[in-house]
Amino acid sequence: MNIPISWLKDYVDIDCSLKDFEHKMTMSGSKVETITPLGQAIKNVVVGKILSIKKHENADKLLVTQIDVGSKQIQIVTGADNVYPGAYIPVALDGAVLAHGKTITGGEIRGEKSEGMMCSIEELGYTRGDYPEAPEDGIYIFENEQPLGADVVKALELADDVAEFEITSNRPDCNSILGIAREASATFDVPLKYDEPKLLESAGGSAADMIAVEILNPDLCPRYVARVVKNVKIEPSPQWLRHRLTAAGIRPINNIVDITNYVMLELGQPMHAFDIDQVSNRRIIVRNAKEGEHFITLDGIEHTLDNSILVIADDEKSLALAGIMGGESSKITENATGILFESASFNGPHIRVSSKKLGLRTDSSGKFEKGLDPNIAMLAVNRAAQLVETLKCGDVVEGFVDCYPNVRLPYSISYDPNKINALLGTDISASEMELMLRKVGIDAKNGTALIPTFRYDVEGEADLAEEIARFYGYDKIKSTLATGTPTAGKKSDRQIMEDMVKNYMVSVGLSEAMHYSFESPKVFAKLNIPEGDILTKTVKILNPLGEDYSIMRSSTLNGMLTSLSSNFNKRNEEAGLFEVAKVYLPKRLPLAELPYEDLTLTIGMYGNTDFYELKGIIEELCTLFGVHDLTFKAETSLGFMHPGRTAKVMAGNREVAFLGEIHPVVAENYEIGTKACVAVVNLEILFEIANLDSKFKNLPKFPSTSRDIAMLVKEECTNDDIVNIIKKNAGEYLESAEVFDVYRGTQIQEGYKSVAYNIVFRAQDRTLKEEDISGRIKDILEKLESELGAKLRG
Repeated sequence: MNIPISWLKDYVDIDCSLKDFEHKMTMSGSKVETITPLGQAIKNVVVGKILSIKKHENADKLLVTQIDVGSKQIQIVTGADNVYPGAYIPVALDGAVLAHGKTITGGEIRGEKSEGMMCSIEELGYTRGDYPEAPEDGIYIFENEQPLGADVVKALELADDVAEFEITSNRPDCNSILGIAREASATFDVPLKYDEPKLLESAGGSAADMIAVEILNPDLCPRYVARVVKNVKIEPSPQWLRHRLTAAGIRPINNIVDITNYVMLELGQPMHAFDIDQVSNRRIIVRNAKEGEHFITLDGIEHTLDNSILVIADDEKSLALAGIMGGESSKITENATGILFESASFNGPHIRVSSKKLGLRTDSSGKFEKGLDPNIAMLAVNRAAQLVETLKCGDVVEGFVDCYPNVRLPYSISYDPNKINALLGTDISASEMELMLRKVGIDAKNGTALIPTFRYDVEGEADLAEEIARFYGYDKIKSTLATGTPTAGKKSDRQIMEDMVKNYMVSVGLSEAMHYSFESPKVFAKLNIPEGDILTKTVKILNPLGEDYSIMRSSTLNGMLTSLSSNFNKRNEEAGLFEVAKVYLPKRLPLAELPYEDLTLTIGMYGNTDFYELKGIIEELCTLFGVHDLTFKAETSLGFMHPGRTAKVMAGNREVAFLGEIHPVVAENYEIGTKACVAVVNLEILFEIANLDSKFKNLPKFPSTSRDIAMLVKEECTNDDIVNIIKKNAGEYLESAEVFDVYRGTQIQEGYKSVAYNIVFRAQDRTLKEEDISGRIKDILEKLESELGAKLRG
């Protein structure tokens, strides 16, 4: 918020340098971002009086003027046509600097000496909105006589210092001149100078007889105060008021609108003025809008409302969007003769939601949405009425209408000075604490603090401790070591396992990828996933960025294949990527509770790779987590995977992963013009069955004995089928059984293949003999023949 220092000084005496002001206010909790001096850029521009004017002998459109600037007379050549002898004007002397950094130098124009320049209001950094008396296109002329040679910055009251404060969202009471003045009063320990407005109320009659107010939804509008002004004269505001609004960052418009903005800046209470003659039956109704109701705001834009939006209405129509913006139908025009001042309080979260829904954010909504004290509404409407009388732009009707069904009252908080001292590490007496709290309007006595309604952020003893600390002085609080038992921060077991996964993926040469969790429903067709598949049952986003980001992903493959496609189409010969991320699977639809958020590892590769390389990566990953005895089973039900080159990975009866080649049609959909392999690992299951307690055994002391067997088996027979029979019949000395050769050719019967296995036996306590293993080999061969139809090859 921008606070002109001159305005602030009306309410609190500040007798220090700007640097000290900035430092002390920041240290007491009201952070000053910057202090900007206004008018200081203008140098050597003074008040001058035109003594005479004559036409330039060598230019028809130029004039030669003689000007008295106090200390001397100078000659200036000008093309302005609104000047005349006797006019008091701003004069930029030779070497002057204007508002935007332009330097003025004397010289000759068509043979006539020109020792400076007459200035328009724009050249001084302002507009006709700030100075309505300025001509639309010409030199600014003072309305009254001015001391010749006086600095124009002082003559036009351009000089001021504006402090920009950072107001935190929990301190809406500081979002005003009065709020900052209250903080400055406490910081510098000087009295706050702000008196209740006093009114003449000279119009006669009674506001209660002229206007009625009804609140239909007091939860959204706790209070509504109205005052009436007769005999209104719409005209520009005086210079002092315009200057203050401009310095605070608000454009002056006319006296009535400027008064409402002035009160908003001064007290933090947004106000609105209605043309009372446009209020049907002189009755104000605060209600929810009708579903589909159309409303045109002051900026001329039509909005379609729903019944969640609060409006200010009369018996026939809506007059304003409550707390946001007024309507075109009741705006103040030059023909208005009577006005109704509205000073109301609205529910902050509701205003924020309505403002966002309508795409309409204003100064008023920005203040209301943070939560305002309803008790300031009366002060604000009376202050507005006082300014009407001060500016003599209308006659205030006696009394007001105040609809305040649930009055907000101050509340008490108990506190213990000893506990506060223990919390702060200080030794402040109870009486000193009471004095500090009273500085900010909190009446504290005997361990009980009465909290004013404008400080709803003070909820407990810790908040009182904060108030005491900031006015005692944070710099006075000594640094101490923290008490209590320190604990060492560390990662959880789950975080450690996630790191293990990522580190292993990097160690095998893969690069980490990251993809959006939001996706389009169109990805299912692209992935060849049929309608009705479980993956198509997704969590839909209520306020999506667009259709392409309207659901939470149920599969990570779209993101991975998109990245592989991007790499392929940028002519990267090979790519290996991985992603550790969540998929979102609803427990049931419509959504009634949070979905499952399964952590998933996705690997995507193309180029110098194949199914077996990916299989090896998955096996080693499972081994890293102590998961052994994996089985790989053919998988043909996944529409996005190649039906003959896909396997699911089982650990016991738990499916840990699937891997294989992407279906050629899907690869074509993603414009991947080569074989691509993917693996998807359910890390939730892997982490659940992981065994990270490594057990080591001694190196074997006795040699192993191995046997090779080669056999013919049917083509559909899998490695798992054979290895399982070997393990069941090999006995306690079996160490390993691995395939080392697979052969298909003209010498092999059609529908069969030749496979060869190396079977290793070892005993821990002795060297095995032939008779120890010959019987086991015989059992193995018999079972292979009886169960799989295997035929031993010579």
